Amino acid sequence: MSVPAFSASDAVSSVLGAALDGLSMRQRVIADNIANIDTPGFRATSVDFESSLRSAITSGDPSQVGVATTPTDTPVGPDGNSVDLRKETVAAMQSQFQYQMMTRAVSDRFDILRISAGA
Repeated sequence: MSVPAFSASDAVSSVLGAALDGLSMRQRVIADNIANIDTPGFRATSVDFESSLRSAITSGDPSQVGVATTPTDTPVGPDGNSVDLRKETVAAMQSQFQYQMMTRAVSDRFDILRISAGA
């Protein structure tokens, strides 16, 4: 039983891949923020890829998705650190849930392709 491969030019696969890449980057940034919670002067950052992904989908070229990291708007504490553990924990849980949904979408897509190919 063979499973058909995604074409590199498949728009849906490109969107799913870009979403997984963006969410993976977000998870790494959140982990870095949490790891530096006690580092004086550390400025927490956040990841935005959804607006770029939306624009890429609208333009019809999902391969042009960019990931931007920006400082968070969390107030800076007396030691110059801006990590808010509660905020980061919620963001980590949300990001993990979104990543699980995207991996499920990829799995479902493979299943649809396999079934449509009669495998």
